[in-house]
Amino acid sequence: MRSRIESTETAGAVQLAGYLTLLVTPAALLATAIGASSAHSSATIGFGVAVVLVGSVSVVSERGRLFETERSARTGTQQDVGTVFAVVLGAVCTYLLSVAGGFGPVLASAVVGVGVGIAVPRMDSQVYCGSFVGMVSPAVIPSLEYLVVAGLIAGGVFVATDEVFGGVGGKLGTIALCGCASIVALTGLEYGAGGAPAWEFAALVVPVAVAGAVVTLLVSVHLGFGAVVGSGVVGVGASVVFPLASSEPAVGTMLAAVAFCASFVGMSSVTRLEMRHVALAGGLCGLVYLVTMPAFDGAGGKLGTVAFIACLAMIGATELETHIRTRLARD
Repeated sequence: MRSRIESTETAGAVQLAGYLTLLVTPAALLATAIGASSAHSSATIGFGVAVVLVGSVSVVSERGRLFETERSARTGTQQDVGTVFAVVLGAVCTYLLSVAGGFGPVLASAVVGVGVGIAVPRMDSQVYCGSFVGMVSPAVIPSLEYLVVAGLIAGGVFVATDEVFGGVGGKLGTIALCGCASIVALTGLEYGAGGAPAWEFAALVVPVAVAGAVVTLLVSVHLGFGAVVGSGVVGVGASVVFPLASSEPAVGTMLAAVAFCASFVGMSSVTRLEMRHVALAGGLCGLVYLVTMPAFDGAGGKLGTVAFIACLAMIGATELETHIRTRLARD
């Protein structure tokens, strides 16, 4: 009995650590972006702060669920080892496709997602999470040795966060960014020099982001292909269509990244984001993408973290709306 209690307490500590990790990573991205934007636009800073404040509502709610839910004891099972291996495998495959194969990060990750979602659906989330680690620029992580370590860290975080923020879009990318950021911090590697937020493209970015989120939801839920395949299909399509449709290659590449980024919003569970809110969260994701352009450039998992921030903010907004409506109804 005592062993059972100690195991359950350990599980609670692991979940708490995972919860904090999934907060620190997007907070670091936003803080860096807002700090870099201080020389460019006070509106950017204001928007970033507003996103944090609204998102904090969902963060507090998740903390309540974390401590109210009965914890299951963890024993370091073989399944956890398999999870970590799958994350590392996804990272290596994607990195090789992206760098050596010349696919580029978005197409490489999307292809891995579609492939694993169809071939091995029971491990699709783990491998897809690893694929986001593998999206890292070789200028940031220049060798497979560093990449494998980043994948191992991400795999450990995946296990620790198994019961935290379930069904929130962008969680897998946030885990991946944690792995990449950890390696950068531990080894002295450096991110790329991100530019100022390109607000002049907002009129393109926001509609593309809305479409990316909605199409993912349609493929995932309405067509029944699942979230990983739904996101991967959007990534593959965006990687082909936007570079060809744009007269400027850099703009086409950016829009493909935006669509893929928003596809992670569309991966959200309907218990977290109702269908009518997915489009709004997608548009918000496009704005957060622009805000965070100066930060963590070239890091794997950044796009997913952007989606995670947007989803937390939208979930927080809906919870706040529900609370206000309830209070008004009582009065």
